[in-house]
Amino acid sequence: MSLDRRTFVQLLAAAPLAKAALADESDGVPKYKIVSPHKMSGALGMPGPYPGRVVSVKAANCLDTSGDNFNNDVIREMMNRGMCELTRQKQPLEAWRRFFNASDVVGIKVNAGGYPWVVSSPPIVVECIRNLIEVGVKPTNIYIYERFENQLQDVNYKPHLPEGINIVAAERGNRNTDRINYDPNVYVEANFFGEEDTRSNLMKLVSQTVTKIINIPNVKDHGAVGATGCLKNIAYGSFSNVARTHQNGVSHTYSFVGTLAAVEPVKSKTVLQILDGLRGVWHGGPFAPTKKYVFYPKQILFGTDPVAIDRLLLDIVDNERKAHGAISIWNRDRNTLDSATRKNRDEDPNTNIIIREPGHVAYADKLGLGISDLKKIRLKELSI
Repeated sequence: MSLDRRTFVQLLAAAPLAKAALADESDGVPKYKIVSPHKMSGALGMPGPYPGRVVSVKAANCLDTSGDNFNNDVIREMMNRGMCELTRQKQPLEAWRRFFNASDVVGIKVNAGGYPWVVSSPPIVVECIRNLIEVGVKPTNIYIYERFENQLQDVNYKPHLPEGINIVAAERGNRNTDRINYDPNVYVEANFFGEEDTRSNLMKLVSQTVTKIINIPNVKDHGAVGATGCLKNIAYGSFSNVARTHQNGVSHTYSFVGTLAAVEPVKSKTVLQILDGLRGVWHGGPFAPTKKYVFYPKQILFGTDPVAIDRLLLDIVDNERKAHGAISIWNRDRNTLDSATRKNRDEDPNTNIIIREPGHVAYADKLGLGISDLKKIRLKELSI
């Protein structure tokens, strides 16, 4: 595999990334060309100051009995307890100051794809913004962002927000046509299935505007990766042209998710992971147009290590699937594919559309993004 000079220099500067990025196709990993003028900066980027440390805060009354409505006061307490426990600070504001200061421009990477039932919950987003403003970040320096404008419009965060907060999307609706919003100088190139466009570019907002990012994914099943959480939300949610990794039951998400997340400046700027597990979807994800597969973990997970959180997420989703008698996210039997079963995946939880790749979490560990070994993950569980 040949590399241009800039790519080679970046790989040398990011030693954990180099080994996997230079892997050849003999081990099933495509060749990746990673181009970025940005270098690793600061000490807060993934896996951050708390590698392997995850705090879970559960509250039975964070939702009403229907599961439709949030209890904002309880969610605020969950957020305060989680941030204090993660940082070992006594006051929430001091916990937030561990990551942010008044000079920061902060991106909040939400997940809006599971509308209406499983999206980054407005009360969690609002609590992040409230604390950022208390730290001294100007509202005009806070950006809620997602790739697709139509999904953000569906969720409609604006009525919940103070004046001045920016809501930004890169594309109108997965058309890959709004190139102006992507950075031509930061991209990953790979040929997965002989597609015409082999390049995925980073959003300009991430590369050129924000100084730090809060990542707020959900507890969601996913037909390609098994379960989608921190890694995929920040990777596929910040780069263009990523759906091309799936075709004919095969997915290259195993290596591509972590490869994207490890690109600078994504790795250095993503400093806080808050996994929204108030509601989740155990099948048919990442979408949740009905309540058919929705469940209610009623918890929020906090950390700086996306790999550790996502490793726990795999079990949360898989255990819920097992409770419903559905096949595991680790099932690799091609006879489960809808082309073989002649069934609709969304109607039958024992049907796959793609051979899932939950191993993408362990692969991200190899790239230096965090810890995937359950024996090394330190989980602190709180209940309120």
